[in-house]
Amino acid sequence: MTQATGNIALLDSVLATAREENRAALVGYLPAGFPTVDGGIRAATAMLEGGCDIVEVGLPHSDPVLDGPVIQTADDIALRGGVRIPDVIRTVGEAHAATGAPVLCMTYWNPVYRYGVERFAAEMAAAGGAGCILPDLPVQEAGEWCAAAEKHGLATVFVVAPSTRDARLAQITAAGSGFVYAASLMGVTGTRESVGHEAQELVRRTRATTDLPVCVGLGVSNPEQAAEVAQFADGVIVGSAFVQRMLADEHDLEAGLAGVRTLAGELAAGVRKRS
Repeated sequence: MTQATGNIALLDSVLATAREENRAALVGYLPAGFPTVDGGIRAATAMLEGGCDIVEVGLPHSDPVLDGPVIQTADDIALRGGVRIPDVIRTVGEAHAATGAPVLCMTYWNPVYRYGVERFAAEMAAAGGAGCILPDLPVQEAGEWCAAAEKHGLATVFVVAPSTRDARLAQITAAGSGFVYAASLMGVTGTRESVGHEAQELVRRTRATTDLPVCVGLGVSNPEQAAEVAQFADGVIVGSAFVQRMLADEHDLEAGLAGVRTLAGELAAGVRKRS
């Protein structure tokens, strides 16, 4: 029996194509199970059809350390709806199957550990997942996951922040694959008035340690901010703004889907505005 292999090569290819086109990749985020499991699958698919190059599917968590109030609200809706890890993996698989685009899972470490590291990696790969973003997994404790991810053809994306020192940056980027998630500022997810210069400096420092693409998240919510970040980053990550579009039409799924598809198109135009 042939072992299922994940889609890290597809992720690498999509990011390389964006670079060849002299633009940043657009990476969207939405939690699985929000507003329902089936609705979340349709929303992730709509984001990709609307203009996202890559989608991150969040594994809802009851005690998030990185997520701000907007994503916490969506997570709460998903958890109250009974979302489980197999639903998250199904969301990744069906969004990928519908679009052919790379889809990752963004998750805190404890659910993966409790589910079983090898089991989680194998099922993600079998679903066609491209990898995982693990914001709270210290790189020095990531050996078991990294081995399983490499075995199954999955990317391991670590998060770096403006406070990360250069020596630590080098350690983190050496252990990662796919891309590096650069948190544009200290704090939690959410839309901001401006992304600021800290992000540009963090990208510069990160690139000094690695050839991996560097994608910037936390705070980007509109085409103007996407265009600003696209000037210096390989990818622009947007989460809370997509969640807000869905929350604004919480009781009208079709309107919510139209909203995220439209936002994806607007942001995709933004990331193409490189001088």
